[in-house]
Amino acid sequence: MTPLAQLLVQRIRENGPMSVADYMAECLLHPVHGYYTTRDPFGVAGDFTTAPEISQMFGELVGLALAQAWLDRGAPAPFTLAELGPGRGTLMADILRATKGVPGFHASAQVVLVEASPVLRRKQQETISRGHDLGLRWIEAAGDLPEKPLFLVANEFFDALPIHQYQFVKGGWHERQIGVRDGALAFGLADGPTLPYTPVMHHREDGMVIEENRIGRFIMRQVHHRLHHHGGVALVIDYGDWRSRGDTLQALRAHAFDEPLAHPGEADLTAHVDFEPLAEQQAHFYTTQGEFLTRLGIDGRAERLARNLTGDALESHRAAHRRLTHPEEMGSLFKVLAVTSAGSPPPPGFT
Repeated sequence: MTPLAQLLVQRIRENGPMSVADYMAECLLHPVHGYYTTRDPFGVAGDFTTAPEISQMFGELVGLALAQAWLDRGAPAPFTLAELGPGRGTLMADILRATKGVPGFHASAQVVLVEASPVLRRKQQETISRGHDLGLRWIEAAGDLPEKPLFLVANEFFDALPIHQYQFVKGGWHERQIGVRDGALAFGLADGPTLPYTPVMHHREDGMVIEENRIGRFIMRQVHHRLHHHGGVALVIDYGDWRSRGDTLQALRAHAFDEPLAHPGEADLTAHVDFEPLAEQQAHFYTTQGEFLTRLGIDGRAERLARNLTGDALESHRAAHRRLTHPEEMGSLFKVLAVTSAGSPPPPGFT
C-alpha cells in the first residue's frame, strides 16, 4: 500500500466514501504524495509520452496554426499566448521556435502558462527559456488569464482533470464512490440517486456508467468568456470523443496500464474527454488529430526532415509520423476541438 493509500483509507474510515473526483484530485495533486506535485512524469523516464515529446513536428504545426489564426484575425496586439498544463514545456518551446519568423507575433505575445506543479514549472522555465528571450508568466488557474485576445492550446490537459462517475442501477443514477473493503480501497455506489444533471443519451440500461468533468467545463467557461469579449482561438487536443460514455477511468504507470486503485499517488489517472460539453454551443470546429495534422502539412514536413536522416534516426522519425497521424495509433483516438469567437473563420486545420 502506497503512503497516499494509507492516508486515504484512514480518511474514508473517518469520513465515509469519497467520490471518484475527490480520489483523482488527491492522487494527482496531494501536496506531499500527489503524482504531479512530486515528479516529472513525462518522457521515456516517466510514465507516458505526449505528442510534443514524440516529434517536434507536432508543436511546429500547432504553433504555425495559431500564428495564422492570429493573422487571420487582424494580428491583435498585445495578445495572450497561453497553454493549459504545459508539461515539460516542450510544446510551447516548439511553438515559439516555429513562429519566430512570423512578423510581429513574438513582439505582441505575452506567454502565459497555467501550471500548478512547482516541479514542472521549473522544468518549463528551463525548456522554454532556452533559445527564447520572451518573458514567461505562470498562473494557477484559467480564471487568471488576462482580459485580452487569447490564442491558447491545451494538449492532454482535460483528460487528467477529476471526473465524477454515475452508474444506472434499478431505475436511477447513483454516484460511483471509493470506500474500504477488507482493508483496501474499493469501488462502490452511493445509496440514493445522486445525478445532479440530465445526461444527453438515447437509452439507459442497468449497469451503464457516465462521466462528468465539472472542472473541465468550468475552465472552458473562463476561456469562452475571453474569446467572446476579446477574440482569439483555443485548441483542445486530447483523447476521447464528441459524446464519450462509459467507464473510461484508467491508470498509467511506467508506460503500462495499472489498476486505478492499485498505486495512489504513484500512477497517472486519466479519463477520456467528452468534447461536447467543452464546446458549450459556442462557435467551434472539431476533427481527429490525424486529419488536423495532415491538413496542416505534416506529410510534407516529415519528408523534408527525413532528407537529413539515415538508419535508426530515419526509422524513428517515420515511426513518430505514423504514431501521430495513423488511425490505428493516435490519429483517430485523439481529437482536436477549436473554439473561437462567433463569426470568425475556422483556424487552419479545419474546414
